[in-house]
Formats: sequence, C-alpha cells, structure tokens
Amino acid sequence: MVGFPGYVESVRVAVAERHDAPASVFEGRVRTWGAVLDRAARIAAGLRAMGVEPGDRVAVLSSNSDDYLTLYLAIPWAGAVLAPLNNRWTAVENAFAIDDCEPRVLFVSADLAKANAAVLAERADRLTLVMLGEASDGAISIEDLLTHAPADDAGRGGDDLLAIFYTGGTTGRSKGVMLSHAGFVGNCRTMRDVGLFPAGCRALVVAPLFHLAAAAAMTMAMLAGGTAVIARGFDPVGTLDLIAGEDVTDALLVPTMIQMLLDAPGFDAAKLSSVRTVMYGASPMPEATLDRIMAAAPHLEYYQAYGMTEVSCTATLLAPEYHRGDHRAAGRHRGAGMPIAITELMIADDEGRPVAPGEIGEILVRGPCVMLGYWNQPELPAETLRGGWMHTGDGGRVDEHGLLYVADRLKDMIVSGGENIYSAEVE
Repeated sequence: MVGFPGYVESVRVAVAERHDAPASVFEGRVRTWGAVLDRAARIAAGLRAMGVEPGDRVAVLSSNSDDYLTLYLAIPWAGAVLAPLNNRWTAVENAFAIDDCEPRVLFVSADLAKANAAVLAERADRLTLVMLGEASDGAISIEDLLTHAPADDAGRGGDDLLAIFYTGGTTGRSKGVMLSHAGFVGNCRTMRDVGLFPAGCRALVVAPLFHLAAAAAMTMAMLAGGTAVIARGFDPVGTLDLIAGEDVTDALLVPTMIQMLLDAPGFDAAKLSSVRTVMYGASPMPEATLDRIMAAAPHLEYYQAYGMTEVSCTATLLAPEYHRGDHRAAGRHRGAGMPIAITELMIADDEGRPVAPGEIGEILVRGPCVMLGYWNQPELPAETLRGGWMHTGDGGRVDEHGLLYVADRLKDMIVSGGENIYSAEVE
C-alpha cells in the first residue's frame, strides 16, 4: 500500500480542528492535542539530535502514561521504528528483545530501569537511556528532549516499518512482529468504520500499551480526535472510578478484566452509565460473565475481536447484534465474528486447501494488514505466510452464514490474562 498516509500524518489530519480539545487524561493531568503534537515534534527533534536516523529502532519500557501516548507519535515522527517492550518480562527476556532489535534509544521509567539495571549497564555503550519522569545522576530525561525546536514529520508511511511488537507466539521464542504504517493504521480505520471509537470518544486505555490491542484502542481514539483516558495499570475499583469520573464512552477490556470489574468490592453498575461500547477479546468470554455484564449494563454495545499481532490486531469482529435476540438463542454469540473489510478469511486443511463450511481447519488470514515479517527471523515468514496467507495456528470453522468460530490452538499453549504462556514454562 505504497502512498498510504503514515501514522503521524493520519493522526495530525484527524485532530487538525481539535488542537484545543483534550487528547489525554492521566492521573488528573490533561493534555490538549496541540500540546501533544508539540511535545511529539520536539521529542522527535531530540531523537534526531541524538543521532537517530530513519529506520533506527527506539524502544519503550514503561507502564502506561500520557508520555507513552506521545511516544507513539514522536518515534515515527523522527522516522524511527517503535519497539514497545513488555514491562512484565524478566530482565533476561528484556535483554533478548534489546539485543534482537538493537534500539539506539530506550525510553524507560525509573522503576523498570532499576529492575533491569544490570542488563542496561551491560549495553550502555550502544544504548542511550532517556528517563520518563524525573532523571537523576546526570541521566537524560524526556524533558531534556522537549527543549528542542519542533521537527518536521519524517513522512514515513505506506509499507514503511512502523513498529516491532514482541509476541510469544507458540514456538517458545519471542518474535518481533514487523508492522507497517499502512497495515496498522488501515486496520484501526477499518474497525472505526463499523462503529468502534466514534468521533470525539473518551476511550479507556487500561490494558498495557506494549500489547498491540491496547495500542489499537488508543490509536482508534486518536484517529477519532478523541481523548485517551489512560490508567497506569488495571485495578478493578480504580478502573470503575476512572470510568465514572472521566465519563468514559468506549473501552477495550479482556474478559478477565470484565469479570474482575463485576466482582470488585462495592460494584455499582451506575459507574458504567457513560460507556456506550465495550470491545473485548484475547480469550473467550465465559457465558456467565457475559450474562452478568449484560444484566448489569444492558445499554452497552459489545464487540468481540479476534486477531493476533501478525495481522495488525484484528481479523474478525462479532457485532453487537450477535450478543442478543435470535442470534444469542442460536448460540452465535460464541462466534468470533465476520472478517473486517480489509481481511480475507479461509479455513484450510493441512495442504492449505479450503474445507467445507462447518468443518474445522486452520484459520488463514490475508490482506494488507498482515505483518511484513519477523525481525531477524527471515526463515519464519516463509512457513507462516505460505501461499500469501497468514497461517494463524488457530483451529476454527465457518458456519453457513460466514461466521467464524475459533476451536483451539493447533499447538499446546495456555492463554492467561491475554498473555501467551507455554506449558513447558508452567511445568
């Protein structure tokens, strides 16, 4: 998709008339779109002054914050490639990711810098640290980068590499999934076209921003010229208070989070009164949980998303109407939905041939949102992208209406809280 506008340009166009509107809310601090764009342009200039060139990787290791949102803009603004690192990983796992993508710069919060001190010290000769928040002992702070005059957008877009997201997959070794500007932005735009994160929304960002799903929710809010209501992390009581206090209208939640909200001490459904839409995914929604949340908040519209990092987030969506009425009675609420407009779906046998409706096979996905490949693992795409189709490793079937049902992984893996966990690790 050469010529497709890049991440930065897409957001700038979306907020062109909203510079005085709030872009983010984080722990009581509100930043307007004008302020966020200015900060992003200055940080981009600071990165260039540090020697970052187009295509260089810049990593982020932090919990959620409004600065994290700004970095999603600032890093591609400088022409660099964003690499969000998993803040739940061990130091050994972070060392692998850093050595794999070789970032020139790492934006890191103080707590995670301390937890990974030995790893960062061993790589000090090739990795520049920029502290998020207050810096000490002469360290560079993000505030230091803000002293630069705003830089022009590097103009990256189309099939240019936007980001590397690390995912466990099913092989036991972390893989750096390479996503293009066109693939990721196109996926987010397509989801918005069906009604998710409408113009001016106030979107809850509580899932960790190293996860592509959280990044997609935040990006959809940005493309809507809306407001990202950001939580440092998920806490059931705190999240309910944040939703009510900030009049959140749209949210991405995994089923475990929904269950925890319902079980929160003193749960009050009135705190969800401002919310219009909940998008959920990462694991199936238990029947009892769906019944409880629909009874507590019957005004909500529910979308289930099925996808993976390798398809720039979402391949299919289960629309709200499948959660109620005749569709619910027929069990279609257990489906994973229909392909979104920019994806094709096929259920295939071991030879890559389509199977008949109702038969279980491997779920294959094709379209411009499919990844560019795996960073430093050029042999894997040949296996994963056979015949131009992304082989998801998931088993599934499609009914006579074209609705996808996911059966199970084709390889052994456990999903817990949206994270991939290998059985060998548990043992």
